[in-house]
Amino acid sequence: MTSPVEEYLNYLSIERRYSRHTIEAYRRELDKFSAFCARENFDLVKADTSHITGYLGYLHSKGLKPRTIQRSLSALRSFYKYLQKRRRIRQNPASAVRAPKAKNALPKVLDTDQAARLLESRAGADDRQSPQSIRDQAILELFYGAGIRLAELVALNVGDVDLNSGFARVTGKGNKVRDVPLGRYCVRALRTWLANSQPTDLRAPLFTGRGQQRISPRTVQTRIKKVAAERLGDNALHPHMLRHSFATHMLESSGDLRAIQELLGHADIATTQIYTHLDFQHLAKVYDAAHPRAQNQGKEGIAAEAAPTEGHKVSG
Repeated sequence: MTSPVEEYLNYLSIERRYSRHTIEAYRRELDKFSAFCARENFDLVKADTSHITGYLGYLHSKGLKPRTIQRSLSALRSFYKYLQKRRRIRQNPASAVRAPKAKNALPKVLDTDQAARLLESRAGADDRQSPQSIRDQAILELFYGAGIRLAELVALNVGDVDLNSGFARVTGKGNKVRDVPLGRYCVRALRTWLANSQPTDLRAPLFTGRGQQRISPRTVQTRIKKVAAERLGDNALHPHMLRHSFATHMLESSGDLRAIQELLGHADIATTQIYTHLDFQHLAKVYDAAHPRAQNQGKEGIAAEAAPTEGHKVSG
């Protein structure tokens, strides 16, 4: 017989159409809880609130961060909600349990000068013509120019990009499809890459690695860090930081939160509102540096006062 966990994961895959990465994340969390159940000699399906609380305490004792514990609890709530809907249990034992509060820092972003330096190739003439260098430049332009997620970029096929109209069709979370505009620099970089890679099938992956196979997320992350180390002197850059930078810079220029929500593919505008806090902090720092009255604000100025006292949720 199929285990409750496998049954639930199949539901996420077939009915909810979650991505493979999301399903694997749920699998890891539920496998860890299943192992805890076996160690403590109680049935996974018959777990009650005390068992869930005990598990979270166990995670805390292992030194896991509050955000990690929150993620574990979220997976358990979703799993038991599924069992409840299927009438396998009467109540969701995880619904009343509260995870420790996490101090959610605002996401780090590049400033506009850093973004410009990152996207300005400093390689020599020979290196600029290498396929890897051309591909990396196109990837950077697409991340910063369209604000897409890592999984979305990796999944793109040649036919998903229309360089004549300047749009790319992206499949986001929950298999939701959206069209994102491409700036002229992004279009130019993609044209150069396609002229170099010369794909013959619209269903072929847009970005390839060794052996013309679809590029892996890990390769993209590694290459971005390498380019950032060369051009910015810091390898802390990652794809989501480019996405955050895209949204922040767009908000600073336009102030149109709803449009940014659509561009990012956020289902809930509350997720997009994180960037209003980033923008406000930017304005506060400008005030501290430029306004005569700010000199009396103290060492940190109003930017410190503007910083949120509680964390803000940041999702993809």
